Amino acid sequence: MKLRDALTKPGLSAIAEVKRRSPSAGDLRPDADPAALANEFAGAGASAVSILVDDRFGGSLADLRAARASTSVPLLAKGFFSEESELQELKCAGADAILLILRDLDDEQAAKLIACARGLELDALVEAHDVDELDRAIALRAEIVGVNARDLATFDIDRRAQLELVARVSTSDCIVVAESGVHTRAQGAAAELAGADAILVGSALMRAPVPAAKLAEITSRPLVKVCGLTRQSDVDDAVEAGADMLGFILVDESPRRAEAVLDVPDERLSVSVFVGESEDAGADLVQLYAREPGSVRARDAELLCEGKPVARVLDLPWDEEDPSHFARAAAADGRVVLAGRLDAGNVAAAVRTVRPWAVDAASRLEREPGVKDPAKVRAFVAAAR
Repeated sequence: MKLRDALTKPGLSAIAEVKRRSPSAGDLRPDADPAALANEFAGAGASAVSILVDDRFGGSLADLRAARASTSVPLLAKGFFSEESELQELKCAGADAILLILRDLDDEQAAKLIACARGLELDALVEAHDVDELDRAIALRAEIVGVNARDLATFDIDRRAQLELVARVSTSDCIVVAESGVHTRAQGAAAELAGADAILVGSALMRAPVPAAKLAEITSRPLVKVCGLTRQSDVDDAVEAGADMLGFILVDESPRRAEAVLDVPDERLSVSVFVGESEDAGADLVQLYAREPGSVRARDAELLCEGKPVARVLDLPWDEEDPSHFARAAAADGRVVLAGRLDAGNVAAAVRTVRPWAVDAASRLEREPGVKDPAKVRAFVAAAR
């Protein structure tokens, strides 16, 4: 299978990477077995596997051959390639795709290597680190564009800049891969909502006790949102319990009104909740309900990323029952955030029935309005998983 075909399935795809060491972090998994890991990653749902063949990462062509012998998923050969003969060698070793780093190539070199790859029936993942390189990739008509959050000169990670570039390139007719900087389910979701078709995950997997289990964790759905948070201690408890998204209701009429968006770790997503009109409260996402006469808010909401609708929040009618709620949500198209009096006792059944992108709970996790019960939060997150 071609890499570009593997990355076009619905939802967020994942390229799992095998690398023994990193110039920035040193040894990651010196004894990594590329054959075993490639097979395990495929079993855990990886759409493709990336193999470092550069000795600076502890890799070699032998690793690529070993991985090829163990799995049928597409293999991406990663290294610093500049010669057509290298691509021929990679093809013979079992690669389905190769990495081309625009930082190290001028446009003439890149164009020749892209053409060579096509002639060899190899896909090319063309990697960009900034706006100029991104524009070059688009001008080169790259079919797969990788946006790397890591500056290869300083090794610093800038995920916010990466997401801005992902959003910019997602309007083009190419597959977008967010590379580096993804260690959690929420970080993968952030790339997805910005417009990435896939994420490439390496270091997080290589550091994990069970790499394939870590991959499954990062790509699993639904995400879990705990909403109606008003105290930092409750935010911290929800993060410790494993919540992916933390919600803050900034609506005067709500008994769960927060004074502001509280501190949320970078590896999670913050969500500000508004009715009628939204404002910039410093959250990663905005959940916006319409106003409805005779009620605090309308039933459903839109989840917005940089002002763009990215999911629908499907809720129960305000203070009413609706026996058809799950069936209505299951029939909805696109990403669904399921809400409406969810708790540890009913969320597992809701997930099985609806298969939502995320689940959202607030009132059923409380001791009193705006004050969470840590035990209920932990039980809800565990049940949703």
